Formats: sequence, structure tokens, C-alpha cells
Amino acid sequence: MPTPAMPSPMLWQPLLERALEEDVGPGDLTSELVVAAERTGQAIVEARETLVVCGLPLVEAVFHRVDPSLEIRREPGAADGLQAKADQPLLRVRGRYRSILTAERTALNFLGRLCGVATQTRRLVDQVADLKVDLVDTRKTTPGWRALEKYAVAVGGGVNHRTGLYDGVLVKDNHIAAAGGLDAAIEAVLGRAPAGIPVQIEVESEEMAARAVELGCDFLLLDNLPPAAIRRIVERFAPDVRLEASGGSGPQNLREYAETGVARISMGALTHSVRCADVALEVALLPKAEEASP
Repeated sequence: MPTPAMPSPMLWQPLLERALEEDVGPGDLTSELVVAAERTGQAIVEARETLVVCGLPLVEAVFHRVDPSLEIRREPGAADGLQAKADQPLLRVRGRYRSILTAERTALNFLGRLCGVATQTRRLVDQVADLKVDLVDTRKTTPGWRALEKYAVAVGGGVNHRTGLYDGVLVKDNHIAAAGGLDAAIEAVLGRAPAGIPVQIEVESEEMAARAVELGCDFLLLDNLPPAAIRRIVERFAPDVRLEASGGSGPQNLREYAETGVARISMGALTHSVRCADVALEVALLPKAEEASP
């Protein structure tokens, strides 16, 4: 599986700056008091549990933002998308200890969160790897983190849905109610959606699905329907209509939903209820004679 491209720095650089600002502020008091300015050496960023690596370019950017002179080397087998085992080194950072310690928490916060999303996604993708179904993320992301969390989903083997409200049309139940009903909403959107923009209609029953298809829709979101109902809709309309199930599925029943034959299953849990992966930084002291050597 090819590793997706890291999002443009334009999408996460402001977040990085804000994270350092809130953590470091005017200065790292502890490191300045405890660690001599000239003291140098190396530290190792490592996995503390089995995880899918995600976010190493961002970690490197944090260290270099704090101190451009820091030397960073990725360990063999450490790259976004690869699996790491407990106690496996990911990065080695060498240079001024004050700088390394100042960057430590911000770097680990980014790494732990993104590895957590990628690891959970990979775990769920593996559950249904033998079936023709895509696991799709949602807009239930941490504010400010969307580009990064969606990148982590893709690193874990998931599929990205629309980025935001601007690059796809998804007519949900509240849109339908506000428009005056399903027919009115579909008529408005099919007649006015920009060319090339995907149009998806949320339906809550087999009858609504049939009506949406009758009105010309070919991309449906099956909202909170049980597997039996999804299977009937798949049998009636697939593959001519692209079908996505949303709501009700989780690790405990994902396979049951996937076995309905639906093409896509979207899960907010890929991003909104993820445990951060356990990662750490450990100082690796060098003999004083080696500290200044490259």
C-alpha cells in the first residue's frame, strides 16, 4: 500500500506554531535552569507499544523549528505507514539538550495522536481486509487537526471522505427538513451542484433510498440502518448506485456491516474517539569527549 503524501505545511504549520507557543511561551524555565547551555548529546524517540507510525515529518519539523541546528536521523524501518514494535527506536535527535527537551512534549503530542489514529484505522481495516469495502472517515475531527487526522486515516489504510463543506455535497436529514422534503432537496441539489462535485444523499429507510434513486441519485448514505436493511438496498441498487453505510457500526460489529456488500462504511470513530499511541523520548547520554563530535 503506497504511503499517502504528507499534507502541505500550509495546512499544519500554524498548528505547530500554536502548539509551541502554548507549551514554551517565553521560554523553557526548567531546561534553562537545569541544563547547561553548552551541553550536547542525543535523544531517541521510540514506540512504547506496537503501533502504525505516522507523523515523523511533523516531529522533525517541531525539532527544527525549536533549533534548526539539531541533527535528526530516522532509524531503519521507521517511516509513516510502517508498523513499529514496543521499544523500537524511530528517530535519533542530536544537538543541544536544552533544545531537545524544549521540543519534546510538542513533538510527542503530535506523534502520539497521529500514530493513534493510524493504528486504530489499520486495526479496523484489517478486520475486513478480505471484503470489498472501504472504511471512510468523517468531519468529526479535532478542530485545527483535520488535514493531519485525515492523513493519519489514509496512512492506516482508510479512505478520506470530503475535506470539508466546500469540496463535496452531502444532503443530510436537516437539509432535507429545511428544504421541505426529500424531493425538494434532491431537485435543488441535482440542478445546481457545480460540475465535478460529488453529490450524496442521506436516506433513513429503504423507501427513501428507492425514491432518491428514482429521482436520479447515484450516491447514497444509508444512515443508521441495520445490516438486514442495508443488504436489501445493496441487492436492489448496487453496483449502479454507490452505497455508503454510516452509524451503528463499530469494532464489535464492523464485519457484519461489511458483509452486507455495501461499498463504503464511514466511521467517526476513526478520528473522534482514538487513544493516543504510547511514544516517548529518552536522553541517551554520550561520553563528554563525544558530545561535540558530529
